[in-house]
Amino acid sequence: MGWYRHWFGTRYYSLLYGHRDDADAAEWVGGILERWQLPTGSSVLDLACGRGRHVRHFVDHGMVTTGLDISEASIADARVMVPAADLRVGDMREPVARNAFDGICCLFTSLGYFDTTADDQQVFHAVAAALKPGGRFVLDFMNTLSVVRDLVGEEMLEREGVRFHIQRQLMDDVLVKRITVSDGDAVHRFEERVQALRPEEMEAMAVNAGLVIEETTDGPSWDPFDAQRSTRFVLWARKPNQ
Repeated sequence: MGWYRHWFGTRYYSLLYGHRDDADAAEWVGGILERWQLPTGSSVLDLACGRGRHVRHFVDHGMVTTGLDISEASIADARVMVPAADLRVGDMREPVARNAFDGICCLFTSLGYFDTTADDQQVFHAVAAALKPGGRFVLDFMNTLSVVRDLVGEEMLEREGVRFHIQRQLMDDVLVKRITVSDGDAVHRFEERVQALRPEEMEAMAVNAGLVIEETTDGPSWDPFDAQRSTRFVLWARKPNQ
C-alpha cells in the first residue's frame, strides 16, 4: 500500500496544503486553457484530481471534464463539489480510455509517488494512450534542483489549532517528508515519499511515450523554466497527429 493511500483525503492533508486554494486553481486552469485554446465542449482529464478544485474550473469553462484520483475520500468530496464532472477512483498508471481526450493535466507534483521510475514511465504511456491525436498534456512538478538545494530539514507549522512537525531529507534520490500531527491529545504520523525526478528525466519519459515537447515553463505563466530560479517545472507536450 503506497503512503499516499493513507495520507491523501485526510483532513490534515487539506489543512497542511490549504494554501493551494481556489484562486490558485483558477490561475492554473486559466493559464492552461489560454495556451491550449480548446473550444467549448472539449474533453479534459485531470489526473490525480484530488477534491476537484481544478476540475470545477474546467467545467465552469465549458470543458467536458473527467477527474481521476486514487483516494476514494477525495473523489467522494469532488463528486459533491462538481456533480457535472465524471469523477473516478483509479490508478493513473492505467489508461482511463483510448484516444479520448483533447487535453490531460497532472498538477501539484502528482508524479513520482511510486517505487520505481518505471512506474512514472507508465503514467506517460497512459497519458499518450488516452490523448486524441493532436491532444495536449501538461505536467506540473516541483523544480527538484532548487528544492534539493534549498531543502529545509525541519519546521513547525500550525493550522487551525493543529500542529505539524515536518522533517525532510533526501534519501537515495527520494525526497522524504515525515509529518507528525498533534491535534489536541491525539498524535498522528504520516510520510510523503516523492522521487527527486530531474527535468531531463521527465522530458525523456515524455519522448519515450511518443509525446512531442512544446516547451517548459515556471508555473502556468509564459515564463520559461530556469533551473536555478524557477519554483516549478511545467512540461507542455502534445501527442502527434496520426
